[in-house]
Amino acid sequence: MVARQLPNPAELLELMQFKKPELNGKKRRLDAALTIADLRTIAKRRTPKAAFDYTDGAAEGELSLGRARLAFEDVEFHPSVLRPAADVDTSTTILGGPAALPFGIAPTGFTRLMQTEGEIAGASAAAAAGIPFTLSTLGTTSIEDVRAANPHGRNWFQLYVMRDREISYGLARRAAEAGFDTLMFTVDTPVAGARLRDKRNGFSIPPQLTLGTIINAIPRPWWWFDFLTTPKLEFASLSSTGGTVGELLDAAMDPTISYDDLAVIRDIWPGKIVIKGVQNVEDAARLVDLGVDGIILSNHGGRQLDRAPIPFHLLPHVVREVGKDATIMVDTGIMNGADIVASIALGAKFTLVGRAYLYGLMAGGREGVDRMIAILRSEIERTMRLLGVSSLDELGPQHVTQLTRLVPVSPEVAGVATA
Repeated sequence: MVARQLPNPAELLELMQFKKPELNGKKRRLDAALTIADLRTIAKRRTPKAAFDYTDGAAEGELSLGRARLAFEDVEFHPSVLRPAADVDTSTTILGGPAALPFGIAPTGFTRLMQTEGEIAGASAAAAAGIPFTLSTLGTTSIEDVRAANPHGRNWFQLYVMRDREISYGLARRAAEAGFDTLMFTVDTPVAGARLRDKRNGFSIPPQLTLGTIINAIPRPWWWFDFLTTPKLEFASLSSTGGTVGELLDAAMDPTISYDDLAVIRDIWPGKIVIKGVQNVEDAARLVDLGVDGIILSNHGGRQLDRAPIPFHLLPHVVREVGKDATIMVDTGIMNGADIVASIALGAKFTLVGRAYLYGLMAGGREGVDRMIAILRSEIERTMRLLGVSSLDELGPQHVTQLTRLVPVSPEVAGVATA
């Protein structure tokens, strides 16, 4: 029979330790975010629908984005037991320079529209974390101001080749003069993808006020206060704005871009050059033969060609073909540090995060980006410890199986005649 006694007040006090309330609302909500999905929830609550959907959405039926995330969900890890990993080293060398973590911040356009601190928040958070920051051609902060926010860190510049080539060439020269060490030439955007959420929302630069916009803004006065009381949006490459995002992109992009443009850009750019938007092995091999420093396997976050290949599925094939000759990186669909670990295990040297960064930015400005980085860092370290590896170099294909809910149908099964 259980012996019972009156509760001891001293013991009760030990058990009932009340948490000190956090009076800072921003810190309270960010501390409560344990995953990137949590940051997304906060971002959606605090940001007008049109701006949030621009970040969150993808092209047409958004199948490419969904499949990319599904691919990371379909990862099976294979841990090694009795291999102590008390001290985990997440640092790496990428494109000739250091990075404290195996990911950097991807280029994102119209960033200050998401939250007024924009690229300054991203660049300064990247500087504090020791990771690269990438400024988009369609960024809302100048090359020089990003350099000022991250004066001693790694700054990369993403370049679109536009109809007016001299605009693009001038931007590349400015970035080189400002000390940016890597040029990210994006090749998957000859025209804008059909981003239907933006069309349905009437998303434009500057925002167009409608009855629906006003109704949606009522519970989000802080966003409008920031937007209306800070400097107007300015773009790194466009001298005039107006119209939908798709119309702006179509005016800026050029469907005639070719390998000749790559040759010109290589002559202009003195640093490392990587090609973003590669989606098959053949193009990767040809680009490496032309001497580029790196390849970024990407379908533009699912925002261009819907039903495009899944970068994470393509990764081991490209690594096997050209991994010894160039730096292979991957983006699209990364929402967890485990996604990054799986990518490194399958041969990627580095990864880039875009939406995760913007969810953090919308959730809390600079502090929100810091929180995003901290979440991914924690997930990377924990996953590595559970796998029994102490450094990124110890990760390999033996640690990962890509499960296949999406299995290609052979030509014979599809009824296609073969030679």
